[in-house]
This record gives sequence, C-alpha cells and structure tokens, in this order.
Amino acid sequence: MDMGIVNAGQMIVYDDIDPELRQVCEDVILNRDSGASERLLALAEKFRGKEKQTKEQDLAWREWPVDKRLSHALVHGITEFIEADTEDARQLAERPLNVIEGPLMAGMNIVGDLFGDGKMFLPQVVKSARVMKQAVAYLMPFMEEEKARNKANGIVGDGRNSAGKIVLATVKGDVHDIGKNIVGIVLQCNNFEVIDLGVMVPASKIIETAKAEGADIIGLSGLITPSLDEMSFLAGELERQGMSVPLLIGGATTSRVHTAVKIDPNYRRGPVVHVNDASRAVGVASSLLSPERREAYAAEVRADYAKISAAHFRAQADKKRLKLANARANAMQIDFAKTAPKKPAFLGIKTFRDYDLAELAEYIDWTPFFQTWELTGRFPAILDDPKVGEVARSLYADARKMLGLIVKENWFKAQATIGFWPANADGDDISVYADDTRKEKIATFHTLRQQLEKREGRFNSALSDFIAPVASGVPDYIGAFVVTAGIGEDVVADRFKNANDDYSSILCKALADRLAEAFAERMHARVRREFWGYAPDETLAPEELILEQYAGIRPAPGYPAQPDHTEKATLFALLDAENTAGVKLTESYAMWPGSSVSGLYFSHPESFYFGVGKIERDQVEDYAARKGWSVAEAERWLAPVLNYIPTQDQSTQDRRVKEAMPTLAPSSVAPANDAAPEEIASHPPGCNCAVHLAYRKKAVRA
Repeated sequence: MDMGIVNAGQMIVYDDIDPELRQVCEDVILNRDSGASERLLALAEKFRGKEKQTKEQDLAWREWPVDKRLSHALVHGITEFIEADTEDARQLAERPLNVIEGPLMAGMNIVGDLFGDGKMFLPQVVKSARVMKQAVAYLMPFMEEEKARNKANGIVGDGRNSAGKIVLATVKGDVHDIGKNIVGIVLQCNNFEVIDLGVMVPASKIIETAKAEGADIIGLSGLITPSLDEMSFLAGELERQGMSVPLLIGGATTSRVHTAVKIDPNYRRGPVVHVNDASRAVGVASSLLSPERREAYAAEVRADYAKISAAHFRAQADKKRLKLANARANAMQIDFAKTAPKKPAFLGIKTFRDYDLAELAEYIDWTPFFQTWELTGRFPAILDDPKVGEVARSLYADARKMLGLIVKENWFKAQATIGFWPANADGDDISVYADDTRKEKIATFHTLRQQLEKREGRFNSALSDFIAPVASGVPDYIGAFVVTAGIGEDVVADRFKNANDDYSSILCKALADRLAEAFAERMHARVRREFWGYAPDETLAPEELILEQYAGIRPAPGYPAQPDHTEKATLFALLDAENTAGVKLTESYAMWPGSSVSGLYFSHPESFYFGVGKIERDQVEDYAARKGWSVAEAERWLAPVLNYIPTQDQSTQDRRVKEAMPTLAPSSVAPANDAAPEEIASHPPGCNCAVHLAYRKKAVRA
C-alpha cells in the first residue's frame, strides 16, 4: 500500500477491530498477501452504507451488565456515563470499596495487560486513569460516610488493599513533573497507592514522608543536571539513616550509567533502580515488592550496575583526552576581520508582553510532544506509523483541540525579554561590555572546552571561539534571551487535576512546553531578521527552522555546549528576567514557570551546536579559578561532565575502583598518561581521574 486516507475520529482499541477487517488490513499494509487488495475491496462492500448502524452499535455496550460497562468505559477512556454506571455498581455492592476493588480494578487490570502487551499506549492509559479517578471521586463521599460510621463504632481504616505505597517527588530545585505525573498515573492504574509530593521537594521532606507513611518505595524525578547531585545526596541520606526502602530514579537527565556510578554506591542498604519510562515502572515496582522475587531482582540489578560501573571506569581509562593547554591550542580559528560582525539594531534589553499565542502555535515542533507521551517517531510521519499511528492521531486531535482553546481563551501568558551587548572573547571567557567604548565590563560568560582528542582537521570547541577575541581588535556582540509561555499554566493544569482529569492536565503542561519552545524559535527568527538583522532576507519556513537551517545558534546554559546551569545567573541578571519576563530561577537554576527557555545568541555564520563532553581535572581547576569557586564547588555543578570521580573519602573511592576494576593498583600509585609528577601534584590523595586510571591500567599490563 502506498497511501491511505484515515478518519482520525474513529479511534478504537486495536483488539476491538473486527477480526476479519483487521486481518485483511494488516495483509495490505504489511504486503503479506498478493491477493489482499482484492479481499479488502470486497470487504469494503460489506461495510458500505453502515454509518448509522455503527453509531447504534457504538452504544450497544450500554445494555451490558454494569461490571462489563465499567470495564468497557475504562478500556476505551469513556467518561460520559461513568457516574451513572458507578452508582449502579454501588447499589449492587455490599460497600462502596467493593466497587473499586471489584469491577473498577478488574477493568484497570485489563488496561494494564493491554499496555504491557503493547496493545494500548500511554495516552490511552492516561485516559483510562481519568475514568478511574472520576469513578473513585464519585464513591469518596460514600466511603467517607462509611468511615465515619466505622470510627463511631471503634473500627479504624477503610480495609482497602493496594499493591504497595509509593512516594514520588521531583527533587529540590527542579520544577519539571510531566514524566513523574505520568508514572504516578500508570502506577495508580495498577493498584499502587501513590503519594505525590510535587516539585522542588527537599530530601528531608521526602524521607520524612516515606517514614511517616510507611512507604514501600521512593521514586525521584528530575530534568536538569543539578538534580542528579540531589538524587545522589538523598541516596546517601537514606544510607546514613539506616533505611532500606527501594529507590527508583527517573527523569530526562538520568541514565543507567549515572545511577550505577553515582547513586547506587551511595545506598548499599537498599536497591536502586533506574526506570527509563512509565511502561517499566509497574514491572519494576512489582518485582521490588514481591516476597518471592525482590531479593533476586535486587541482586540482579546490583550485579548489572557493577558491570556498567566497570565498563564506565574502563572507558575512562581508555579514552584519550587532551590536556587543557593542548585543547586550547586546537581551538577553532575564525577570521573575524574577513566577515565583520554586524551590530544589532539596538543595545540593551527589549521586553515583549502578552505575545500572540496564535503566532507561536505555527512554530510548534510536534515531535517532542509525542515523545512526552512515549510515542516514538517524527512528526508528521508518526501519524501514519503502523504501530502507534492510530493513538498518535487521536492524541494529536485532542492536542489541536486544546491548543485552539488555549489560543482563543488566552489560557497562558507568553512573555519574553531579549538583549544585545558589545562582547569579545578573552580566552575561554566572553567579556560583556556596557557600550561600544568597551571600557566597562558588566558581565562575563564562562565557557567550557572539549577535551576529547580529535582526528586531524577537527577542533576542540568552546562557545568563546564564536566571538572575536579582544586581541583581534574586531568589535563583536552577543545576545541573550528568556521566553516563557507558562504564566498561568499551573492554574489551568491544577484545575484539570482537581477535576480528576489528569489526561487534560498533562496535555495542558505538554502544550505549554511546546509553546515555550516555539516562542524561542520564533524570537530567534525575529532576532536574525529584525533585531540583530544579520540575516534580513531569511525566508525559512517553520519546518526548516526546526531542522536548524539558519545562520547562528542559541545555546542554553545547562545543555551540551555549556553544561554549567549557573551561567543562567549572569544571563538573568543582564536581562533582569524576573522583573521583565516574569521568569525566576530556583536554587538549582531551573526556571519557573517550567515552560520557559533561556539562552545566548551567537551570530557568526561559522558557529554551530556541539557537546562539550567529558572534561578533566585540569579544566575543572581552571574553570573554578575563573569563576571564583573552590574546586569542590566546580565539581558539584559540573558533576555530569566530569571524566573522573571527585575525591571524597579515600577508602570509599578505592572500594569503588576496586569493585569496578579489581586488577588495578591502589590509588597511591604514581601518575600517568606520560604526565610528569609535578603536572598533577595538586591532585588530592585518592584521585581517580582518567590520568591515574590509565596509569594503573598501564602498570598492570607492564
């Protein structure tokens, strides 16, 4: 089949398609049978003119027994009749709780099985959860009434059974919670009791709640890289307090490697498991709480993490990285005099309030929207994907409908502040000046340089390479921005959540995120064409902008080209972002509202996006000196990109290395990588940087 026309409004669960029709459609789409096309045409005659009959059949389930009606509503996400059906079930049940633990959980078990078998997808599961929550909300007054009667008679508790109690939280300093909310919903759909503490939750509160509630599992979430350090800290606190409750780690910035190397070693009393998506959460939680399975599962995970950790240490020892001086010597060389930098249309800042949401909607990149819902594929091709296309089309239809309301009714406020200043590079730093006399330096942006050894003709890049050096005498400029589409988002999302409509709450947050990214895209286009004006004739369509087919870049602090989130402080100070755009920074440098984007503007046509990658101790020491930090503070903020484990307790460090690489000599062995001892004399005792690891490896082989 080369092309198909689909009615996106007729969305049903895959298993509910007529078996004969499903078979012939699969044969056509997958080209399994040369006669499939003829069979499909013949079958089409059978269904011709049956639209009215189909509508009547759509409501045929209303004649079923109430338990089957509830199950059907849950599987298909139908809320229209849920209160009436729940009341019918309550009238038949001995007590309200029996409705939850009977037909409602039976329906959710079907949802869980279909999800586990890949026959339902996350958007459908969240819709099912909406039905479940509305049914439970209807039953709550009756359950509270029963509870009051029981209390008067000296009976405590409601007798409800759950698969386990889980405390979920986004860690201190982080404001992102879409993924956490989705995991919570999936767990609730599988009869787990979830206590969601929200965002920016300190370790002490998470641990206190887990103790007070008798939690069976703690789940941590985070999006920004400083959250990784907070997770490691909390794991250490659990160990210090003698707890053994299982710890789940999740979020966009987390990984199995980081969990194995940085978090698991801090918490030896209890199991630590990285959960990379919502579909795995139930299986992991069930295994950790199963009396028959939990010990074997925890041992299996810990053994797996030991292998990952060993591979990580070996990779550190094997990779060739340059000393900082050599990396700087291989910096990109741009002839700034050849193409003189263009002066922006204005210097200073400019603020945009109540920006038109309809204009921003045209710049939405929909691919990450589907990734939020764990639907993989590029937009618009994902709408025709043979596996997830049906669900993607339904989700897209819901999103477009809500987006229309957001724009029409101005659910959110979009605001932005941009600014431009004279600037020149000073080594790996960028000096920002008050005016074109360049006598008063008002700020410094610090950048990091790639240290991985490159093949000939490839450079070790830093963002400062794209700004004319002070010594060149060429006047250059830098821009900065902060945009938000999230002012008012939390109010709308909470309104949906309080109405037991998590599906719409998550949809609302996901669309606010997309509008913020669209705002960054739109503002950058206007910067290139109008406000900086270095590409006045640019005519790129929104699709071409998504593919970054433009001149210049807009890297963000905390991301690959500049992994240090603290650089946002300088950016926000220059823009006076909190007062002008209504966006503020948390203690971990996350932005609030969460649907906000910030970054720098570089105009040079040879500038490009890159990732700094792992860096060595010599650059960390240099960076700390430039920022006025201690090395320990620099190591804390740069933890995700360090190519060594910062020295804490020497015995702990030696144990980690010994567990991961048992053939290596202890940390007291002399240094390495052909480095002279005096070059790393400043390294602290017990140092496990790549230089030392490589030397020990070489010593063992000698």
